[in-house]
Amino acid sequence: MMKKIVFVCLGNICRSPMAEAIMKKLLKEQKLEMIFQVDSMATSFEEVGNPIYPPAREKLKERGILAFTHQAKVFKKENYDEYDYIIGMEESNIYNLIRIVDADQEHKIRKLLGHHDIKDPWYTRDFETTYQEIEYGCRQLLEELIKREGE
Repeated sequence: MMKKIVFVCLGNICRSPMAEAIMKKLLKEQKLEMIFQVDSMATSFEEVGNPIYPPAREKLKERGILAFTHQAKVFKKENYDEYDYIIGMEESNIYNLIRIVDADQEHKIRKLLGHHDIKDPWYTRDFETTYQEIEYGCRQLLEELIKREGE
């Protein structure tokens, strides 16, 4: 049975689509793209319909992720049941996700890097650090999922 992962950040134009693209690349490299489905969403409506932010897209291209199309969309309460893993980038994403779903009954919601917040490069302008932290987090998550899901 396919497991579904969604990465979530504030606007779904920088961090979460970067995480989606990076995780898809890692899954393809390990030939696991038929086992895991990956998506990304926002906790706010501000950027709905917008593509990935150009500097984020450029950072992905620098790292060999060329063909990634994206339109920002919002995480809604009904999405909770659709996903097995709901991964936020920072504490405020977790807070907003729990506010959206009322309660994380099944313990699906968590941060990508545990106790560390991945800062929003929209504000920091540091897309390199963001990429490195997300890639590290995605590698750790994939390792954990392979162990947990028995693949």
